Amino acid sequence: MEVEYKAKLPEKEEFIKLHQTTGWNAKGLYTNDQLFKAICNSWYAVSVYKGGELIAFGRIISDGIYQTLICDVMVDPFYQNQGIGKGVIENLLFKCKQEEIKWVQLFSANGKQDFYKKFGFVARDSASPGMSLFL
Repeated sequence: MEVEYKAKLPEKEEFIKLHQTTGWNAKGLYTNDQLFKAICNSWYAVSVYKGGELIAFGRIISDGIYQTLICDVMVDPFYQNQGIGKGVIENLLFKCKQEEIKWVQLFSANGKQDFYKKFGFVARDSASPGMSLFL
């Protein structure tokens, strides 16, 4: 399958269409404008196209030195299990290596942890757990 990985943000409409395939905003906590504004604040992003259609996306939030977070990795369900998500992660990690970032964190959708383990990610040690606050 011929796909093109581009180090750029997608257009708003195509991002929203892809994001809706994830079900991540099912409760409607964010408007489409807010979701797009969020990705516009990314440190780095990868958009994947097939025939001009956005089929996958991933991004990094970072200070460019040591706080680095991979998030919003998504692949259109029709194109899942074809190595596209792997390509997104490889592109994001390559950028981190280029910038000599040594520690990369990520948020994972429930049930996707094994996918990320293939790249060397490990669950945080219980002695230094992460925390969240939902406002």
